[in-house]
Amino acid sequence: MVIQTSRKKAPAPARPPAPASAPPPRAPSPERSPPEGTSPAPATAQPPGQNSSPGGQPPSSLPPAQPCQIPPTMNLFRFLGDLSHLLAIILLLLKIWKSRSCAGISGKSQVLFAVVFTARYLDLFTNYISLYNTCMKVVYIACSFTTVWMIYSKFKATYDGNHDTFRVEFLVIPTAILAFLVNHDFTPLEILWTFSIYLESVAILPQLFMVSKTGEAETITSHYLFALGVYRTLYLFNWIWRYHFEGFFDLIAIVAGLVQTVLYCDFFYLYITKVLKGKKLSLPA
Repeated sequence: MVIQTSRKKAPAPARPPAPASAPPPRAPSPERSPPEGTSPAPATAQPPGQNSSPGGQPPSSLPPAQPCQIPPTMNLFRFLGDLSHLLAIILLLLKIWKSRSCAGISGKSQVLFAVVFTARYLDLFTNYISLYNTCMKVVYIACSFTTVWMIYSKFKATYDGNHDTFRVEFLVIPTAILAFLVNHDFTPLEILWTFSIYLESVAILPQLFMVSKTGEAETITSHYLFALGVYRTLYLFNWIWRYHFEGFFDLIAIVAGLVQTVLYCDFFYLYITKVLKGKKLSLPA
């Protein structure tokens, strides 16, 4: 059984159908333009989903209802979260390029992140939201594949495969199955988006597992992991902000974000007590 959740604002109740003798609805006047993101209701019937009411009734003379999918809005928490995420990616790329080495970096985690961004942003050429949104999508995809290329090709000789042994199939298969069972809408793009959310919440596990096997992490790697953790924490505040001011609630993204933040909690403690004091991050014996 497929469980579909909702990340939408509650739609307004449908108006009763007009009597048969009522005149046809008038097009909105230029002085009363429809809400942003919608088009004026035409006189002819539209296919389902295009300016139709939630109940599938033809559009009335009132302005069209809000679109079903609410585009993400910008706030300080989301902006700072995006900057933290971008900082983490840049730190990792600079670390590998300047040291000419990918030692201590889990290639498996980076492959999972590349899969996450690819699955999430397949709507890049079909769903335009803003220039900022499009640029960030391109940057994430390009940087993730560049990182994978540097680990498995450019600096392959320095890759520590002996310690990067986490079984990623234990992450990919369950999250893929869960995406089919619990999603917002049973469509290919929505299932892929949901899969990317679930997978991102656990994609860092191979890196954390690698740190646990080696018992330590380089300072720059610690900064990278800390920036990723801050990114997820800020996005939790972003969801709280949106719920409070917009009434927007996405259970899938919030639960996945909580799981990912919990995975970083122990690392946060080690980072604050050791790295910020100038010590190398090492796990307790």
